[in-house]
Amino acid sequence: QVELVESGGGSVQAGGSLRLSCLASDSIDYMGWFRQAPGKRREGLAMIDSEGNTDYADSVKGRFTVSKDNAKNTLFLQMNSLKPEDTAMYYCAADPGPLNFMTVTALPVFAWLGHGTQVTVSS
Repeated sequence: QVELVESGGGSVQAGGSLRLSCLASDSIDYMGWFRQAPGKRREGLAMIDSEGNTDYADSVKGRFTVSKDNAKNTLFLQMNSLKPEDTAMYYCAADPGPLNFMTVTALPVFAWLGHGTQVTVSS
């Protein structure tokens, strides 16, 4: 069992930035972020594998950057140019793989999920 603990959420005005962190209890090959807003489906956002390959949802491409500190088993999500529609609970996800395809759509069904951190963007 792998534990994932997110941090870094908060409230910010539109156009601002936040950096989310996810501390994993072990090294995992595939990690990423997804979010869920009230009344909406879970949306995969960004993922990274152990070799540094990444995949992003079109909705965040160019604004969000996923990265990983392998030595500290920590995943990051740098979020810039935030919009009110980015308001949601953000979750960390991890999976040992192997995966046939690198796709953010798989994130919500990864083997291990965190408890989430709230991001609120005001206009």
